[in-house]
Amino acid sequence: MNPAARRVQRIYLTLLLGNTLAASFIWGINTLFLLDAGLTNFEAFAANAFFTAGMVVFEIPTGVVADTVGRKASYLLGTVTLSVTTALYWMLWLWHAPFVWWALVSVLLGLGFTFFSGAVDAWLVDALAATEYTGSLEAVFGRGLVVTGIAMFAGSVLGGVIAQATNLGVPFLLRAGVLVVMFVFAAVVMKDIGFTPDRSMGPLKATRNVLVQSIDHGLRKRSVRYVILSAPFASGVGIYAFYALQPYLLELYGDPTAYSVAGLAAAILSLAQVAGGVLAPRIRGLFARRTTTVIGASLCSVVVLVVLGITSLFWLAVVFLVVWGFVFAVAGPVRQAYLNDMIPSKQRATVLSFDSLFGSLGGVFIQPALGRAADAWGYGTSLVIGGAVELIGIPILYLSRRQRDPADTDAVRGEAETR
Repeated sequence: MNPAARRVQRIYLTLLLGNTLAASFIWGINTLFLLDAGLTNFEAFAANAFFTAGMVVFEIPTGVVADTVGRKASYLLGTVTLSVTTALYWMLWLWHAPFVWWALVSVLLGLGFTFFSGAVDAWLVDALAATEYTGSLEAVFGRGLVVTGIAMFAGSVLGGVIAQATNLGVPFLLRAGVLVVMFVFAAVVMKDIGFTPDRSMGPLKATRNVLVQSIDHGLRKRSVRYVILSAPFASGVGIYAFYALQPYLLELYGDPTAYSVAGLAAAILSLAQVAGGVLAPRIRGLFARRTTTVIGASLCSVVVLVVLGITSLFWLAVVFLVVWGFVFAVAGPVRQAYLNDMIPSKQRATVLSFDSLFGSLGGVFIQPALGRAADAWGYGTSLVIGGAVELIGIPILYLSRRQRDPADTDAVRGEAETR
């Protein structure tokens, strides 16, 4: 790897490190935080659903920012928005605010994350191409998973321990502070390389153009379409399961106030993610096609969710939590590389944001539905139902496989640029 490409990768990994560290301070306790504020299970996951609804609503407009103003500008706006809305979340917890305020601020949190989705990955891929990087995208995305896994481990452990020693609100304040630091870092070192923003259109015309480009290079291309259409099932269930496992594991553990245990469980999941990130390129090499890896990981995820739902043993649940995190981490870099290799450079941020939008749609509908199932029948049953829902996405992924796109078998980075 040449020095310029190495520098691009270092900046990308640092951005992931800071973002994940900030986010993971609350990952182990977020559901407990919402319940402590007086929300029911349904309301807690409905608040998460409003967050993902915000991502759906703002995904295309913020995609316009990434494509017409710049990927750096999009990232900076994301850090500011998330820092402010995280502080607002803390204030709602202090006040035991009515659900309507949680819904509103959750939508604004979704706005913050849409500034990140697509823009950072697109910045990386274009900058690597401009600096003549010749390695595989799986390797870079795999290193990204290792870094995020390490950050998640540190943040989750610290978040749980700090919440245990102080209260559930302090990790949210730490998150807001780290995001401010990341704003300063990105403002200094991040440059839009290999990409020139198109500022020739006004906001409304640009939004319409982004939507058209998303459809043309996303839904109208069959191999891309089916990957995007499968996203709501895996993403919606994955988001729910991650947050539902916090109170569920404490329930199995027998102490609903053991916040450090919830943080430790998230940390264990992060270690599984590190292992998955390291091994993803090697596991990908065992199969001729990328879709084999992604579909196989999805099937494993379904089985693990069912087992997690029916077990009554805490330590057995922790073991299967590790397995779930590992297969999720293996599938991630392969799916990212597959999708990136099928999208031309100019539309990369747009289509990746569109993919994120569909993933968020799953969270809008699936999270509150499974939260209601948890209220009615318990967390275990809701996880089993989640496994059945995720299963729906696998035949859709298989339809992408049937298109036999060159990206399914080779790292055809250059080919995608010329289509």
